Amino acid sequence: MAISGRVALLLLLGLVAVVLRPQAGTVWLWLLGVLLLVGLDRLLTPSPGLATLTRRPPGSVRLGDPASSELTVAATGRRLHLHVRDAWQPSAGARDNRFRLRLVPGDQRRLSTPLLPRRRGDLRAAGVTVRSWGPLGLVARQRTYDVPGSVRALPPFESRKHLPSRLARLRDLDGRAAVRVRGQGTEFDSLREYVRGDDVRSIDWRASARSTHVVVRTWQPERDRRVVLVLDTSRTSAGRVARAAGEPETDGMPRLDAAMDSALLLGALASRAGDRVDFVAGDRRVRARQRLHGARDVALRLQEQMAELDPVLVEADWDLLAGAVQGFGRQRALVVLLTALEPAAIADGLLPVLPVLTRHHRVVIASVRDPELTRLAAVAETEATADDVYAAAAAAHEVERRERTRAMLVRLGVDVVDADVGELPPALADHYLSLKAQGLL
Repeated sequence: MAISGRVALLLLLGLVAVVLRPQAGTVWLWLLGVLLLVGLDRLLTPSPGLATLTRRPPGSVRLGDPASSELTVAATGRRLHLHVRDAWQPSAGARDNRFRLRLVPGDQRRLSTPLLPRRRGDLRAAGVTVRSWGPLGLVARQRTYDVPGSVRALPPFESRKHLPSRLARLRDLDGRAAVRVRGQGTEFDSLREYVRGDDVRSIDWRASARSTHVVVRTWQPERDRRVVLVLDTSRTSAGRVARAAGEPETDGMPRLDAAMDSALLLGALASRAGDRVDFVAGDRRVRARQRLHGARDVALRLQEQMAELDPVLVEADWDLLAGAVQGFGRQRALVVLLTALEPAAIADGLLPVLPVLTRHHRVVIASVRDPELTRLAAVAETEATADDVYAAAAAAHEVERRERTRAMLVRLGVDVVDADVGELPPALADHYLSLKAQGLL
C-alpha cells in the first residue's frame, strides 16, 4: 500500500481546526476523520490485478543505438487510475519509464519506454510496478509483476564505414583480373582471343591449335577460400586502450571490443569476396564456435555470436583453440588470431602452438596497439620529472619487447598486423586484400 501527499495535506489542515478550538479532542477527532477517509479510500481502491500487461519484445540493436520497449496496459472490470513504472536493469539505459493512466473497462494503452543500451548482451526487464489509486486519491494498492522482456545489444560495428571503400577495391581487383592480368595462385576463368599487349605466357596452345586465332586464358582472384576468425577472450583482452594518441586510458575501450570490430569488418569483406568464414572465440574453453558459410548476413551472425562474449581473467588455452580451428577441417585457410601482442603471453601460450597452425594454414596475428605507450616513451626532456623519465624508460622497454616479438613471429612465417584501435580494422582488411591479390590465401 502507498499513501499520497494528500494525506499529509489533510493532517496539516487540521492545524486550522486546532487553532480555532485548541483542545485535545479536536486533534483526536481530526485524526479519526482522516483515518476514516483513508480506510474508505482503501476499501474502494481497485486491485492492480485488474490491469492486463503484455510486452512486445524490442529485438536486437547495436550498442549505442536507441531502442524502445512497448508495454500494453488494458483495463478489465473497473475504472482504473494507475501509475505504471517499467523497470529495466541499469545498463539498459531506460528513461521516461513512469506513466500515469486513467482507463475505463475495455480500454488499452500502449506505453513506450526509450532504451539506450550501455553494455553488450541480453539486457532484461526488471519488472513492471503497477500502483492503483482509490477514488479519493489518498491510498494506492501496489504490486510488481514479472513481464518478461529483453533487448540484445550487439557490438556497434563502427568500422562498417570502411566497408564500401574495401568493396570498391575488391571490385577493382576482380576487374583487373578480368582484363587478363595473370598472377601466381589465381584461378582459371575463361578463354578469349589474343589481343596486342597480352602476356604470351597466358596463351593456351592447345585451344589455339583448334581455333583460327590465338587464344589466351583469363584469370580471376581466388574464391571459395576459408577464413577462420579466432577471437581471444582471455585476460589480455580485458585491457583498455586509448582510442587515439593522447587520450586518457579511462576514455578508451577494451581490447576485446576493438578486436570484435576488426573481425566484423574482415568477416563482412571476406563473405562478399566469395570466401567461407568460420568463427571461434574462447580462452580456457571455447565460448563460441560457428560456421558462417552460406549465411546471408555474415556480419549480423557474427554480432549475434559476439553479443554475450566478455573478457575472462584467465590465460588462453591455445592448444584448445587450435584444436577448434582444426575441427573446421584440414583444408588450407587464412587463420586470423585476434589477440594482444603481449610478449609474455605469446611466448608461454601461443608460440608452442604456431608450428601446428602454420604447417597447414596461413596465420595472421591482429593486435591492438596502445598509443599510450608511444606517448609515454616520447616524453619531453626539457620538462620531464624523474617519474616521467622512469615511465618513459619503461614504455620504451615495452615497445622494444613488442618489436622483438613481432620480428620473431615474422621469422616463423606469421603475418603481424599491429595498429591503433581505429586503424586496426582497415589495416587488417587491407592485408586480406593484399593476400588475395597475390593469390596467397
